[in-house]
Amino acid sequence: MAPARLWYQSFTDPDVDAPYFERLGKYLESVASADVDVSMHGIQPGDRYLHPITEFRCAAQVISNAIAAQEQGYDAFVIGHFQEPGLREARAAVEIPVIGLGEITMLHACTLGRKAGLVTINPVFIPYHEDQIARYGLAGRIVAVRAIQAQVEDFNRAFEDDLAYQRMRDEFVRQVRPLVELGIDVVIAAGGYPMLLFGREPAFTVDDAVVLNGLPVAITAAETAVRLRRLNGTCTSRRGAFALPVPEAVAEFRAFFAPDD
Repeated sequence: MAPARLWYQSFTDPDVDAPYFERLGKYLESVASADVDVSMHGIQPGDRYLHPITEFRCAAQVISNAIAAQEQGYDAFVIGHFQEPGLREARAAVEIPVIGLGEITMLHACTLGRKAGLVTINPVFIPYHEDQIARYGLAGRIVAVRAIQAQVEDFNRAFEDDLAYQRMRDEFVRQVRPLVELGIDVVIAAGGYPMLLFGREPAFTVDDAVVLNGLPVAITAAETAVRLRRLNGTCTSRRGAFALPVPEAVAEFRAFFAPDD
């Protein structure tokens, strides 16, 4: 089959968050198949205020970028933000596969164990993730959400400094242990920053509970979606919620929201 092109949509600003953006791009290239091109894209300004109104603003840009990705010949679109605002709308807007980092990671976690739990990067995201779990019908499988107290600067230091990394790891493990007591088998590091940070430890476990890195899961899922679409036409169902819009609706939307490039 012909090489595949994936648009990876980060919610970080490629200028303000340049060190992370560069590390993430290299990591995604390393986990993608040899015949797959992963193109990193950010948002300006990035998702920096940890508030629903900012998530909404980013969602509009993401939907527009999904349309732009399809127009530019990309084979799949990956929303690389665990909360994945705009996922449903983007999936309904384009014919190419749209993969959400949070959704696909949680679904894959269900294949690895009976119960899973999330550890997010900041307590403000706990209700976001609880809403996600309910929306995907996974309340019986994703049983709890906890959070570490961290800022972007803490993660950036941990990428460079071994002591900072150990402190971050210790805090993560401290939040995981109550989940293990609840009987969870799989821990999801909920966010691109912790996934990339702890991705340096292959087969990372805490008290035998698997710590799932969703970044390669999302890339592999996008590759699989492209392959299946080419192989036998498997695609998003267009009955109901994901019915494609008429061209006039797309043009109207694009008149208000321009793509990132």
